[in-house]
Amino acid sequence: MPHYKYQIQGSDGKMSVGTLSAESAMAAANSLRQQGRVLGLVPVEVSKTSLGEKLKAMNYTSGPTVKDVLNFTTQLAVMIRAGISIRVAIEGIAEQASNLKFREILTQIKQDVEGGKPFSDALARHPKCFDTLYVNMVRASEMSGSFARMLDRIAAYMAQQAETRAMVRGAMIYPAVIMTMAVGTTIFLLTFVLPKFASVFKGKEAVLPWPTTFLMGLSEFMVNFWYLVVAGIVVGLGGFIAFIHTEIGRLWWHRTQLQIPLLKKMFRALYISRSLHTMGELVNAGVPMLDTLAITGDISGNALYKRMWRAVYGSVKQGKQISSTLAKSPLLPKSVTQMIGAGEESGKLGEVLDEVSAYYAKQLREVIKMVTGLIEPIMILLMGTIVGFIAMAIILPIFKLSSLVK
Repeated sequence: MPHYKYQIQGSDGKMSVGTLSAESAMAAANSLRQQGRVLGLVPVEVSKTSLGEKLKAMNYTSGPTVKDVLNFTTQLAVMIRAGISIRVAIEGIAEQASNLKFREILTQIKQDVEGGKPFSDALARHPKCFDTLYVNMVRASEMSGSFARMLDRIAAYMAQQAETRAMVRGAMIYPAVIMTMAVGTTIFLLTFVLPKFASVFKGKEAVLPWPTTFLMGLSEFMVNFWYLVVAGIVVGLGGFIAFIHTEIGRLWWHRTQLQIPLLKKMFRALYISRSLHTMGELVNAGVPMLDTLAITGDISGNALYKRMWRAVYGSVKQGKQISSTLAKSPLLPKSVTQMIGAGEESGKLGEVLDEVSAYYAKQLREVIKMVTGLIEPIMILLMGTIVGFIAMAIILPIFKLSSLVK
């Protein structure tokens, strides 16, 4: 089916572009007019896409992203609120989806809904796109009749989690870039600068200071056996990645994250904020408590926190309170446990979880700013120390040899 590029104008006057598939340009224009009458959109231009634009629009190389799912959720909420049936809404969104694989998934979901399946069951068939939290919140909304409002909550949750991931990733990328520059500078000095002094120091090894002797030996090894160095780095990184993907390695790595002096506060705030935010959304959505605890553990992102929530799941299953088990864990501050206990007693657990998760989300942003602010001078000091040590190893023997000549 041909693809057409279109421009539409919203009620606020803003222009937006997209693509959709249709039998002809006239059919594409009619489809846009039908959607426009409901959503207040005015089609401005419809034109057939070129081969390059079609390939780009279909996006053959990658699967659906979090952004694709977020856009779908937001659009679906708007269209359901406007009175469009869920089948027509999914069909309209699928036609505009720029990712081919996601378009196929939405088409399958539409067919399942047409076949009489609940929307939540249709979503559950695609766990890589729609996780258990998404499916359970949708299922709860189907029972309560607050579908559009729940979709808004899901979209807001996904947007906040994406923003949090981006902040943490940004905080980790900066030191990685600085470290890469430090390693690159060191390799350049050892493999290009120091070898030029080898002929000057040749035959005078006995009078050279130990920093020079050490670096000259290291430089010679790296120049002559560079392939072993590269192989060692590749094997080391590959082994580390493989190790942390095992159950023991993942547990060690997650425990290490909570012990690194500069980063432990950031990771702690991240996991607490994510866990409590997820739990609060599920509680407010009306998801059963046992399902809520199971999903919270899976989404926490840390094996230690997952163990903690599993322990809470077991105790609640036996009729105990959530706070009684959390009080035994060192992973949550006592103040948080007390507030959760108060929420259980008052019947306002969802509100308490929202407030605590918002507090830790704010703390996470502050910690990330502090970490990035501290890492910069530390990395600069590290680079200065490395370069200074190499410079000292070159200059010291020159002064020493000059004094011997005199």
